Amino acid sequence: MSGRLEGKVAIVTGGASGMGLGTVERFLDEGAAVVAADLNTAKGDELLTAAARRGQADRVRFSRTDVSVEADVAALVEQATESFGGLDIMFNNAGIGGAFGPVTELEADAWDETFAIDVRSVFLGIKHAARVMIAAGKGGSIINTASVAGLGGGAGPVAYSSAKAAVANLSVTTALELAPYRIRVNAICPGVIYTPLMHQGDPDAADEWVQALQPWPDRGLPEHIAGAALFLASDDSAFVTGQAIAVDGGLLAAGPRVTQFGHAFKDLNKLVGFAYGTTGQKPRYRRLEG
Repeated sequence: MSGRLEGKVAIVTGGASGMGLGTVERFLDEGAAVVAADLNTAKGDELLTAAARRGQADRVRFSRTDVSVEADVAALVEQATESFGGLDIMFNNAGIGGAFGPVTELEADAWDETFAIDVRSVFLGIKHAARVMIAAGKGGSIINTASVAGLGGGAGPVAYSSAKAAVANLSVTTALELAPYRIRVNAICPGVIYTPLMHQGDPDAADEWVQALQPWPDRGLPEHIAGAALFLASDDSAFVTGQAIAVDGGLLAAGPRVTQFGHAFKDLNKLVGFAYGTTGQKPRYRRLEG
């Protein structure tokens, strides 16, 4: 029985861990050939080893990619086309928490770095993927990871929330431009997803505050994002474009107050700094006086 992505070629950025890894695995299981991009080469090696154990080594590649650098993104798209003969799906998933702290204390350079990794990268992914898709004349699907933090207040730090709002809008505006080429562009807006980055190695400790905010009783998992990505990547969503789809267990509907109650945010107003996510780089921060 063939999968829903049989014969398709996909790129997944931030593909070596968390939601990206879950999506890479689901796409492979559904028959796609996948290039996973990430800065974390150790996690990339683990991904390739696991794929080989499942007999999928011939359909997966790993690329160490800095998604904020245009030459890296262009090379990533070229790798997909050279390795597998084309590009049908571009999942611009890579991102970081970035700058955090009170707006009166945020450093402008940290703000710019957050937007470079969380927004500029999505623009670059859309740009270079769309070029290949337009030239091929077969259409395609571009999926971008935004966040419920970009759809309202109270679900994330100000720089991150602003960047994810930009991703959601970028998805809508480019969907209009690329529709004549039958290239669909949509955004996934995750809520609280239990990844190592989110629960910091102790998922049970996160349950109490998540359950106080999220109506749905079960944990949000990477496979939930992978399922939404599969829908948007497949022909099942052939008439869906320009959408920002929340995958959040009802968090947004209930009114997120993550920054007030989430354990990862409880001391956020006392610190200012920058978080690099799962890239392997340690966060930098300083504690505010008072």
